[in-house]
Amino acid sequence: MEIDYLITNSNFLMLKGKVGDRILQSLEKMGFEKPTEIQAKVLPHMLYGADVIGAAKTGSGKTLAFLIPIVDCLLKHNVNKKFGVGCIIISPTRELALQTYKILRKLLENTDLTHRLIVGGVKKLKELKSLQKGVNIIVGTPGRLLDHLDNTKDFHCDNLKYLILDEADKLLEAGFEKHIARIIMHLPKDRQTGLFSATIDDKVKNLAKLALRRNPVLIAIKDEKQATVTGLKQGYFTCPLERRISWLYKMLKKAKKLKVIVFFSSCKSVDFHYEFFKVYCKAPVLHIHGKLSQARRKETFESFVEAACGVLFCTDIAARGLDIPSVDWVVQFDPPTDVKEYIHRVGRTARGLQNTGNAVILLRPEEECFVEFLKIEKVFLDKYTFETPTEASLARKAYLSYIRCYTKHKLKSVFNIENMDLALAAKAFGFLKQPDIDF
Repeated sequence: MEIDYLITNSNFLMLKGKVGDRILQSLEKMGFEKPTEIQAKVLPHMLYGADVIGAAKTGSGKTLAFLIPIVDCLLKHNVNKKFGVGCIIISPTRELALQTYKILRKLLENTDLTHRLIVGGVKKLKELKSLQKGVNIIVGTPGRLLDHLDNTKDFHCDNLKYLILDEADKLLEAGFEKHIARIIMHLPKDRQTGLFSATIDDKVKNLAKLALRRNPVLIAIKDEKQATVTGLKQGYFTCPLERRISWLYKMLKKAKKLKVIVFFSSCKSVDFHYEFFKVYCKAPVLHIHGKLSQARRKETFESFVEAACGVLFCTDIAARGLDIPSVDWVVQFDPPTDVKEYIHRVGRTARGLQNTGNAVILLRPEEECFVEFLKIEKVFLDKYTFETPTEASLARKAYLSYIRCYTKHKLKSVFNIENMDLALAAKAFGFLKQPDIDF
């Protein structure tokens, strides 16, 4: 059957007889009807036991592409607690691991398979007890997982059937190559392995040689016309530095009934803007970055996922792999490190089949040439125009009226325009540079 036909004319019920009914029931309950392209192409190979390298842009549905065959296989083998670990899924960040784990739990609702999230930043004792009792599926980050493999008594993976390396390029960017190599030394060679990534470069290929068997199936979903999903409307706005905060204030005010993610370049920048908008503008903003505690990050992430509307200020920690539903706008307030990071950021919106979203990046007039770099990677941006914040116009009128009152004051011996510092007066109205006075 043609893949294109499968995507456009079928649904997951076509897997009936090939995967268990309990999985199909869970998929229906989760609201998944049609497979995405990466799912339609990966599922047959993984269900038949092949090692797979899956490459697709963010938001394409890679997670279910490996979770469905994993759960199906373990159920068919009647895996239980005594069996021990049947699958390990390695994620680059705690947030991504948590997200994958949540999808897994929903998929396992009608089953007796046991599962555990293993990540840093939380106490090891509960993890240790679960592992010693027997866990069938582990979702974790490399550091904590390796710690348990090295040090936790009675935790072994002798019966492991699946290893999944999720967001492999991000795992390498975070410096986890040596961790993964050591983890693999603890695992049986007779297993099925899947490696999934947004991009495939030489480093990812080397990781694949280390982790996968010979002749893995390579499935790369490419869009020759553009590198971002088709439902995404994206553009740029040239904004002078001194107008950026007022622009963002106006943007968030207009989008108060929408769900917005705003990216900043550093943790300090997130903290400053969060405090400013939360305290002084009374805006309903949340914030997340790598220097917050695991508990706060988890609470913030879950709150924003469940919210119908709101604003999340964040660093690029949230730019990779996280599936936050119904994001209306992605705002890149600070520039990304490169074109690839731009693509990862905008991938937080317009996720899944037939979904739409909007994205805008703020550039200084001197930075407009970045648009040309994006074109080389098949990312095409419209040039956006936004209304000049009315606050600036109102401030100028107020400033001029204030000065005019002084020029006409009857008690000039006290209220004298001649001994007033007009530049300081302008700053009192929010101006960095004194406006021209035409009277």
